[in-house]
Amino acid sequence: MNKKLKTTIAAVVVVLLLAGVFSYNSLVGKSQIVTEKAASIDTQLQRRSDLIPNLVKSVKGYTKHEEAVFARVDEAREKLLQAKSMPEKAQADGEIKQALGSLLAVVENYPQLKSDKLFTQLMDELAGTENRLAYARDEYNKAARSNNMSVQTFPNMIFAKIFGFKTVQYYQADKQAAQTPQVDFSK
Repeated sequence: MNKKLKTTIAAVVVVLLLAGVFSYNSLVGKSQIVTEKAASIDTQLQRRSDLIPNLVKSVKGYTKHEEAVFARVDEAREKLLQAKSMPEKAQADGEIKQALGSLLAVVENYPQLKSDKLFTQLMDELAGTENRLAYARDEYNKAARSNNMSVQTFPNMIFAKIFGFKTVQYYQADKQAAQTPQVDFSK
């Protein structure tokens, strides 16, 4: 082999090595951002879960015959706390939104509850948490899109396969979350 060919081969190897290092570092960075954004969603879901027992307790003080609604809220909260994957969290999130919607519909029948200071404070905290949760979901999906594009586009896809990087699932609202909660006040 002549010297020119050896130099060319060495240059190609160095370029491929550098491309691999840059791709790997980029993939690691994007993966870490996805993890960070997922943790932000978890934090807000936990915050909301922590607020719910206090909200239910304050409503229970005014209502005595709404046990089915309270049970539904408790069940949805437990599902949310046990969810592990992003699709499970999205489904549980949808169920808890529906359960809270039912709870808030019950509140409409109790004007004195709506004026209760503790209740209004809890509702304000819950509304703030919902806003932060919506923002966290959006940020997670942006990070997921960036990660997935890196993992699926050339030449990163080659290094992603070599190093075991995979696409991540988007946070998607559960189909039932779009349904309006049904409340029967005839009981």
